[in-house]
Parts: sequence; structure tokens; C-alpha cells
Amino acid sequence: MENIAFFTYFIICFMVSSFTVVGIMLARRIFQKQLSAKGQYHLWFLLFIALVLPFTPVQYLPFESFGFPMDAYQSNEPSSSFEEEIEVQNSNWMQDYSISVNRSNIENLNLITACIWFSGMLFMMTLALKAFFEVKRIKRTTFRLENKEVQLLFEACKKKLNISGHVVVGESRHVKSPMTFGFFKNYVVLPANFDEWLTLDEIKYIFLHELHHYKSKDTAVNYLMVIFQIIYWFNPFVWLAFRKIRLDREIAFDHAVLKSLDEENHRAYGLTIIHFIDKVSRHGNFNLANQFNGPKSQIKSRIEHIASFKTETMLLKLKSTVIFTVLGVLVAGQIPIISAMANDSTHYNFKNENVLYMDLSEEFANFEGSFVLYDSQADQYHIYNEEKSTLRVSPNSTYKVYSALFGLESQVISAHNSLIKWNGTQYPFDSWNSNQNLSMAMQYSVTWYFQDIDKRNEAETIQSYLKQLKYGNSDMSGGIDQFWLESSLKISPVEQVQLLISLFTNQLGFKEENIQTVKEAMKLEQNNSRGLYGKTGTGTVNGNEINGWFIGYVESAENTYYFATNIQNEENASGKRAAEITLSILKEKGIY
Repeated sequence: MENIAFFTYFIICFMVSSFTVVGIMLARRIFQKQLSAKGQYHLWFLLFIALVLPFTPVQYLPFESFGFPMDAYQSNEPSSSFEEEIEVQNSNWMQDYSISVNRSNIENLNLITACIWFSGMLFMMTLALKAFFEVKRIKRTTFRLENKEVQLLFEACKKKLNISGHVVVGESRHVKSPMTFGFFKNYVVLPANFDEWLTLDEIKYIFLHELHHYKSKDTAVNYLMVIFQIIYWFNPFVWLAFRKIRLDREIAFDHAVLKSLDEENHRAYGLTIIHFIDKVSRHGNFNLANQFNGPKSQIKSRIEHIASFKTETMLLKLKSTVIFTVLGVLVAGQIPIISAMANDSTHYNFKNENVLYMDLSEEFANFEGSFVLYDSQADQYHIYNEEKSTLRVSPNSTYKVYSALFGLESQVISAHNSLIKWNGTQYPFDSWNSNQNLSMAMQYSVTWYFQDIDKRNEAETIQSYLKQLKYGNSDMSGGIDQFWLESSLKISPVEQVQLLISLFTNQLGFKEENIQTVKEAMKLEQNNSRGLYGKTGTGTVNGNEINGWFIGYVESAENTYYFATNIQNEENASGKRAAEITLSILKEKGIY
């Protein structure tokens, strides 16, 4: 797939958010006595960082992808869908048969996931808009304080906390609890007629608490939490975390107020909260505001912390900083996992200045795809469809070129003895139902022959060779006998050409005699002084030919041209069609 699957993003988001929430909660429990009140609150800022990570473009993540497999495949017996004989200049020079694999329709899963996710987000956005308009209603109905004494008290509290910014203070009949809100213009709003049942000291405690919210920019944090709650509505761990964040924040600012008060006033501050909850009949939920009041369970926890308040030492603050740093490193440790999942290596990073891009859209009519040609003498690439030329897709039977080389290198087969006996399994192709040598197996594209070579080599050896070649994403997670058949192994047309260049100019350290053996097995025909070498490949999924390849090169005494063609559509993208397109282009350019 060209883009990361929506379902994959869903899994990434769920895993990252869940692991981070659990990690922070465990850290809070384990290091409870080593964390200050503000330190416990600040740990949650690491969650905000983690929630952003899945949506960070992969190129900005500081780790390489580790080739996480993105699709699940299950193969069947070879189907009757195969590449027919390719007729070129009335010469019957290659047959290539494709194996059909069954694949669950990931697009349906993506669509269902997207619909559910966006439906939930739409519902949460509706709730957020409702909260936004409720805050606007409170703003409209807020009138400035008339009590001069209270106004002076508010200014004194601002001065005590070194706040110079403009903050509107007022009262409204639509609030049940003192609250702070506003993004550009900040408000501290109290219930109507509050001065009739609150003493000046109690009002002072409320102002100090609310101004601590303002000073710490908590309104911005509220908006951030609303955004993340819209995106991560499906994760109960995130809901739990946000409830804990609000509680930890209130406790942190309770402690901040207590630090600014004399010890004899600590009890009075706690009683203010209790006195206030007695006066307010119900708790309103405004996610975009910071409220002095809260649920009874939250109030109980706050009172317990107030009762056990102790002045925080510098050592405690230092421990909090160390714990925050260590936990931050652990959160960052998720980046390689995110990178591996989010970047499924769908594109090759091709950098070459000597490239000529061309328009071959007529030749590729009805197909998505790309053509890549390298002129050895001019040291120049000719490419049709830049984006598709670096798109990695399954190599299918083109991988057999390298399977043969691996078998030769590890002496599973040799140039003089490449015979592998047929095990008696009946295939729908007569040419498969007999003993095979390398030449016959390459000509008839006998899949079981190359699967047998790979199994004799074993996965570790194959993986080592793939890494040595830098073969595409080198991902064998699809299984030893299926990884190259519309499964985990993927490679781009540009990489196919680069590999052919490296292989047949022997830049990779393989034995020259083995390279020559593979080269002979790839030879298709000789046209005067020019030789055509190549291998087709067809990806057949659920009976439909969706991915066609033709790779190879044209060799003459004067020059060598390396090429790779890939075509894709929903039903008839075969290696035969890729070969026909390639030969038409080569003929038009006078190459072959």
C-alpha cells in the first residue's frame, strides 16, 4: 500500500497512548513519595508528547524503520491464473506462471475503522462545540464586580503572584463554581452574589487558586486535552488519564496556594473548599475551564492532600526532575516502534542528480506503474512516473533471480548440478510436474523449485543475503516460502535496476561463476549483437493479476541498458503486459 493503513494508525494510536498512560500511572505509584505535587502533575505532559508522536511525519522521527510487516497474507495452492506465453517477434522465449494468494480485504477494514473513528470524533467535536458555546454564554452574562473591596483584593492577589497581565474578574448567574477560562482574553468568574456567603478570606483563597491556573497557562492545556480527547475518544486509558490530570492539577495548585499562606491559614483554605461544596448543589462539567469545585471524590482527595501538606524540599524537587527525565526517555523509547509501524518502507529514498524524467503515459494506458532505464555509457537514469518508481511492491517471480544466486552461493545447487527432484505434488501446469534444473525452472518460472532452494538455505541465510544486497525492505516476515509472493518482501523499480547493475558488474562480492550462471538462466534471446536478459513476475491476489513486473537488461559490445517495469491495476497487471510495454519502449528508443 502506498499510504499507511488507517487501521495501522488506529493500532499505533491505541498502543502508544495506552502504554504511556500505564507507564505514568505506575511511575506515580512507585515514586509517590519522591514526587512533589507539581512533579506528579508535570509527568502528564509526557503523555501529550506521546499522543502527538503517531501523527508526526516519519521523516521527522529520529530513528530508522525496522521493517514492521503491514499486511497479512495466506497462500493457497497454485491457481490456474498464470502468465501466458509471451510472443515477441514471433519468438516463444519465456513462460511465467503466477501463484494466487488469498488476502483479506484490508481496504474494507481501513474503511470500517475510518468510519467508526471519524464518527466518534464527530460526536466528541459536537460535545466540544457545546462546551465552547456554553463558555461563550458565560462570557456574555458575566458582569464586572461592583464590590470595590473585592476588586482591590483581586489586584492584591495578582501582585502577590507577580501577575501583570490583564485578567477580567466578574460574576455570572450561569456558573456554580469559580472558574478560569479564555484563550486570548482571560476570565476569572465567580457565582452571582458570591460575596453574600463567602468571607473575604475565602474569596482570597479562591482568587489565589484561580490565578495559579492563569499563571500556568492551564486554559491552553484544557484546549489541548479537548483536542486529544476528540482524537483518542476510543481509548479508555486516555479518559482515565485526563481525569487524573485534572485532579493532579488541582492538588498541585492547592499546594501552591498553601505555600503562599501562613501555616495557620492552611486549615481555613481546606474549609473553604468544603464550605463551597456545601453551598453548590451540583457540579457542572466545563472541559474548557478550570473550576475551583469538582466531583466529591476529587474534593475528598484534595482535602486529604491539604491535611497532609508539607513544605517541599529542594531534594524532593530534584528527585521529581530526575524521575521526569527518566520517564521522558522511556516515552521517547516508543519512537522506534512508531517509526517501524508507521513507516512500512513503502518508498525508497532515491537520490541521483543524473535523471531524465519522461512521459510514457500512452504506453501505460489503463495501468498505474513506472519504467526505469539506466544507460551505463551515459551514466543516466530515464524514469517514467517519479512517485511510482520508488514505490515498493512485492517482487513476485523477479525474486527468483536472487533465489537462484543464493542457492549457488551456498552450494545448495551448482552450475553443473542444479537438479531438484519433483516431490510428486500435482500442479495445474504440466511443466511443473517433473524434475527441474535451474534453466528449466527459470524458463517455466517453477515456484516450488525456488521455494525448495530457500528452504534448504534456511531463513537466516536468506535474510543475510537480502541485507547484503540491500534488497528493498528485506522483510521476510511473510514466511520462508511466501515472503516474496504478494507478502512482506517489497522492492521498487529503481532498486530493481540498481540491484541488476550491482549484480552484473559484480559490486556485491558474489562469485563470478555464480553470477554468470544466473545470467545464462536469464537470457531470453539474441538479436544480432544485442542480448536480452530478463525475468517477469506476476502478483495474483484472490485470482486477480494486480502486480506485473519485467526486469532485466540489454547487453551489447558498446553499452548495457538496465531496466525495470512495474504495472498495477485490479485485474490484468501481468508480467506479460509489463514485458510488452518494456519491449515497445526499448524498440522506440532504438535500444532493442
